[in-house]
Amino acid sequence: MKNHIGFAIIILLILPTEMLGATSAAALIKAALERTKYNITYDGSYHSIKYPGGDVPSNIGVCTDVVIRSYRKLGIDLQKLVHKDMKRNFSKYPSKRIWGLTRPDTNIDHRRVPNLQVFFSRHGHKLKVTNKPEDFVPGDLVTWMLPGNLPHIGIVTDQYNSTGKIPMIVHNIGRGPELEDILFVYPISGHYRYLP
Repeated sequence: MKNHIGFAIIILLILPTEMLGATSAAALIKAALERTKYNITYDGSYHSIKYPGGDVPSNIGVCTDVVIRSYRKLGIDLQKLVHKDMKRNFSKYPSKRIWGLTRPDTNIDHRRVPNLQVFFSRHGHKLKVTNKPEDFVPGDLVTWMLPGNLPHIGIVTDQYNSTGKIPMIVHNIGRGPELEDILFVYPISGHYRYLP
């Protein structure tokens, strides 16, 4: 038995980090692609939801809900994680500056792109924003600034556009969750990797 445990530890130590995270990235992509099968009405209105594990009604959602529900499929509750970090580090989040809040709100904080950007920067990896498709790895998260100064977020998949070079994104920009070739359509405001 001891030999098996020792062998497993040796294998984990010599595997590249990318390989160790591959299963998580694949699972996140699978969960994101599954979201595209649901008929969701775009609705970002405020809802009182339970905590932890709370969600808005299953037939509505916005771009952040695609990310939240995809991670939740993996057993990762962004509502709880964002709230815990905001409780300890509220000043690092833009809630006061943007929305005038004075304390965390478990109903909405995790559903706001600027808060997710801070959380992924603090607890994942904030990556360089480039115009090179190869820099965007399946399972990465991308944020954009849409016309009208509207923040947006999506998940990079392992499927590619018709050129075979640009990865497709699962996101909800108003038509429900969909797989789309939009990586370079809007100005990218952030690039993150979060595979805990």
